[in-house]
Amino acid sequence: MMSVPRIVIYGAGMVGNYLGGRLHAHARIRLIARPQVANRLSEHGLTVSDLHAYRRHVPAAMLDVATQAEAVRDADAVLVTVKSASTMQAAHELADALTPGTLVISFQNGVHNTADLRAALPHCRVLAGMVPFNVTQPAPAHFHQGSSGALMVERSAGLASALLAAFDASGLSLHQCDDMQAVLWAKLLINLNNPLNALSDLPLREQLAQRPWRQCLALLQQEGLRVLKSAGIRPAQLTALPARWLPTVLSWPNAFFHRIAARMLAIDPLARSSMWDDLQAGRRTEVDYINGEIVALAKSKGMRAPVNARVVALIREAEQSYGRWDAQALLRTLRDA
Repeated sequence: MMSVPRIVIYGAGMVGNYLGGRLHAHARIRLIARPQVANRLSEHGLTVSDLHAYRRHVPAAMLDVATQAEAVRDADAVLVTVKSASTMQAAHELADALTPGTLVISFQNGVHNTADLRAALPHCRVLAGMVPFNVTQPAPAHFHQGSSGALMVERSAGLASALLAAFDASGLSLHQCDDMQAVLWAKLLINLNNPLNALSDLPLREQLAQRPWRQCLALLQQEGLRVLKSAGIRPAQLTALPARWLPTVLSWPNAFFHRIAARMLAIDPLARSSMWDDLQAGRRTEVDYINGEIVALAKSKGMRAPVNARVVALIREAEQSYGRWDAQALLRTLRDA
C-alpha cells in the first residue's frame, strides 16, 4: 500500500460520505455513489460535522466521485457502506472490478454482511467493521455525526500502517478487535431501537428521554438477549454497562436513567436513526437485518421472538403508509405480542 492510501467508499450514502469527508485530507478518497447522490456532491461539495463541533467542507472541485464499480480498480482499500439488502449486488459488482488481494472492510449494519462479501470475493481480504455512531443529513451533501463511539475493525496483520494512520489523523481511529461477531451482535442489540425511533418521529435524544419508549426498547433487548443466550452468543460490551444490564437500566424512572445515561452515550439534538431517514425518503428499511435477525435466530433454535416480529411488521406497514406512534400505545402492543 502506498504511503498515502487510495481509499474507495463503495456506497457513499450517509455513513459512506461522512467517512469519506473525514478521511479526505488524509488519504486519496474516491466516493462511489448513486447518480443522484453524485449530482448533489457535484453541486454542493461535501460537508461533514459532528456533535463535538468538528466541521469541514470539501469543495466539489476537490472531490473524486464515481458511479460505476470499475472505479475501485486502483483501490488500496474499499469501505463497503451500502445497505444490507444491497450487499450481494455490491459483491457481484466488486468481484469483476477488484484487484486480487485488495482490502475490503464492511462498515454495515447487520451480522452477516462480511461473510456474504467473503464468499463472493474470495480473492480479496475482507474484514468486518463497525460504525457505532449515528449519521444524519441536515442539508444536501452535509453529513453529521450525531452520537458518540469508536470505529472498530477485525484485527488483521493485513491492515497497513498507512491506512490506520489515515484514520487516526482524521479523528476516527480504527480500534482493532479479535471477536467482531460479538461486537456486531452487541451493535445489533443497540440498533433494535432504530425502528422505535422511526415510529416515534422524534429525535433520538428526545425519544430516549421518555420512559415508555425506553421500556419498548427494553422489551426488544430482553427478547434479543434470551435468543442470543440460547444460541451461545455473548455480545461484546460497547457501552459503559454490559449488554445484559441495558434492559434494566432503560426501564428505570427518568431521574435515575438520565443520571447514568450521560456516561453511556452522547447524543446531540440532530440525531435520528437511519431507519427514520429511510421512511421519510420512501425507501425500504433494514429492519429485516436488525430486528429480523433476532426473529430468524430464534426460529433456528426452535424459539419465537414475538416482540421483535411485531416491530418488523409495524415497520413494513410504515413503509407503505407512515404514521407516528404514541409510546404508551406501542408499549401496550408489544406487551401483548
